[in-house]
Amino acid sequence: MDEFPACNLDYLPENILVDVLSYLSVRELVRAGRVCKRWRRLVKDQKLWRLVDLTAWKGMTSRILWVLLRQYLGCGLRYLRLRGLLLSVRGGTFLSEAWLKALSTKCPRLSKLYLLHADLRSLPNCQLLPPSLKVLELQGCELPHGFFTQDIPASPQENTQATSSIKQKQGARHSPPSGISIECLILNSVPSFKDQHLQSLTSWERLSRLELCDTFHVTANGLRGCAAKEGVCGLEGLFRLKFLEMSITTRQGYQRPMASLGLETGWLGLEELSLGGKEVAPGFPYASRLKDLKRLYLKACTLDELQVVHNCKMLRGLPGFLRLEFLDVVFQPRRCSPEAAAGGEGEQEQEGEEEAADADHGDNGNNDNKPDKLIQNLHRLLAVMLPCCTLAFNNCSVQHNSNLASNLFI
Repeated sequence: MDEFPACNLDYLPENILVDVLSYLSVRELVRAGRVCKRWRRLVKDQKLWRLVDLTAWKGMTSRILWVLLRQYLGCGLRYLRLRGLLLSVRGGTFLSEAWLKALSTKCPRLSKLYLLHADLRSLPNCQLLPPSLKVLELQGCELPHGFFTQDIPASPQENTQATSSIKQKQGARHSPPSGISIECLILNSVPSFKDQHLQSLTSWERLSRLELCDTFHVTANGLRGCAAKEGVCGLEGLFRLKFLEMSITTRQGYQRPMASLGLETGWLGLEELSLGGKEVAPGFPYASRLKDLKRLYLKACTLDELQVVHNCKMLRGLPGFLRLEFLDVVFQPRRCSPEAAAGGEGEQEQEGEEEAADADHGDNGNNDNKPDKLIQNLHRLLAVMLPCCTLAFNNCSVQHNSNLASNLFI
C-alpha cells in the first residue's frame, strides 16, 4: 500500500467537487467555504445556489441574511425558502425593505419565494418583493391590511383602452413595469387573510392560480364579490384565474359558513377547481355552475354515495368537463339503489344506469362487505353518467356501520 501515493480532494476536478458540495445544506456550505481559498471559490458557484432552503437554519437573523445575500446569493437563485421570527422568542423585524430591494437587484431570476412564520406587517405592500416572482407561497404568516394592493398610475393609453368593453371582454392585458407579475399565490394557514385581501387580488394582471388552505376569514360573500362575471364595462373580478383551490382541514372555524358557498353565482373562465376538507360538501353541488370547468378535485373529506351520484349527475351539463378525481375520500355506502338516486332522467340515461346497477346488484350478492367492490361499482356508475370524463380514485376508503374504514388504493 505504501507504493500508492495518497489521494485527496485536490486531485478531483472542480465540476466533481461542485457536485459533491451540492449535497450539503446552506449552513454546511458556508462552513465548507472556510476550509481554503479554493473551496471558498467553489462554494460561491451559482450552481449551488439555485434552490436555497433556510427554513431548517435555527437562529436565523437579519444579519445572516445580509451576509448570505452579499457573499453567496446571485443571479443563479431561482427558489428561496425562508423562516421568519413570528414564533421565535427573539422576535423583531426579519425582512426589511432594504434587504428585499437588494434581493431584487442581485437575484433578478428569482421566480419562487416561500415564507414560513414571517411577520410581514412592517411592509406596506407586496410590491417590495422581487418583480421577477412567479410563485409566492405564504404559510403561517401575518399580513397587513393592504399587503396585496398595488398602486399603478394609469397612463392615457390605458384610459383609452379601458373605455373599450370589447377589448376587456377579449381579456386584453396591460403590463406596466411596476405591476405584480405573480402567477401563482398559495396561502396556507394565514389567519389574517380576509375578504379585503381577496378583493385586492383582482388588480393582479397575471394571477392564474390561487390556493387557499385553512384561510378561515374568507367568506362566501367575499368569494362572490371576486368571482369572474360580466359587468358593465366587460369582465370583472378574477377573470384571469384558471385554477382555484379551497380547503379547510383543521378543527378551527368548523362552525363558520364555508367560503365555497360563494361558487353558487358561477365563475367565468375557471377551468380547474380543487375542494378539500369541510369545503367539499357545500361547494361540490355548485361545481356544475362553473360553465368553463374542465377538472374537479375532491380531497380529504367524507361523502355520501348518493350525494356523489346526485352532484355528478349535474356535471353532465358541462360541455368541456374532462376529469373528476377523488383523493383521500371516505365514502359512506348508500341506503337505496343507485337508479333511485339518479332517477328522473331520460330513457337512454336510465338504461345506462340500470345496466351499471344490474352489475352492482350482481356483485352485492357475495361481495357486499368488500370496499373494493363498492368503489368499483361507484366508478362504473359514474363512468356511465360521465362517459367523456376521466375518473380517478386515489387512496379512497369505505366507511362501514361500525365507523371503521378499510383503506383501498386504486
